[in-house]
Amino acid sequence: MSSLQNPTAGKSEPSSAKLIATLSFAGLLSGIIIVLAFEATLPTITDYKARMLRQAVFKVLPGVSDMKQMVYRDGALTLSEQAQKDDQVIFGGYDQSGKLVGYAIPGAGPGFQDTISLLYGYLPSKRQVSGMEILASRETPGLGDKIYKDLAFVSSFETLSIDPEIKALKKGKRSKPNEIDAITGATISSKAVVRIINEANQRWLPRLEQTPRLGNEE
Repeated sequence: MSSLQNPTAGKSEPSSAKLIATLSFAGLLSGIIIVLAFEATLPTITDYKARMLRQAVFKVLPGVSDMKQMVYRDGALTLSEQAQKDDQVIFGGYDQSGKLVGYAIPGAGPGFQDTISLLYGYLPSKRQVSGMEILASRETPGLGDKIYKDLAFVSSFETLSIDPEIKALKKGKRSKPNEIDAITGATISSKAVVRIINEANQRWLPRLEQTPRLGNEE
């Protein structure tokens, strides 16, 4: 009776060194592809973010026709097209005559799910917030995402007093110019937006009041 021959007989298993080398090469190749893809798409992504930010500035500062980037550096607010790594940036909004209307101020902080990034307009002459735009958010779909989908909530920031500070109250309870209605079912996200703006005001308003105006206020 003949025996069947093992087809793998005589073949040695690949060595650990060979397996490690193969995996390392595959990882290196994948890394190179990822880096090349990132570098190829980075200019497009950067340009898109810049356009979205510019649109947000004009949304939160109605009536402006021009915007200029400003940085807070060495205790003063300075016009600067190129911000350095550690610079804190805001934007000045100007009308057609070149007068400063207000500032578009970025802010960020924890929400219910993750960090919320936003931009809001501030009118120094009126001490009012003139608009709010969410730039990035991962809040719960159908609930927390209402901080940018609920038009009533977003519009409540259009003529909002900052004194003594902004407050989010249970819907139907607001009665003062510094109060807004929190979104039912998304109270944490609503209050997070208010907290971010209040904290940004605490950081930026003293600076805006102490540094020379880069233009004439409306």
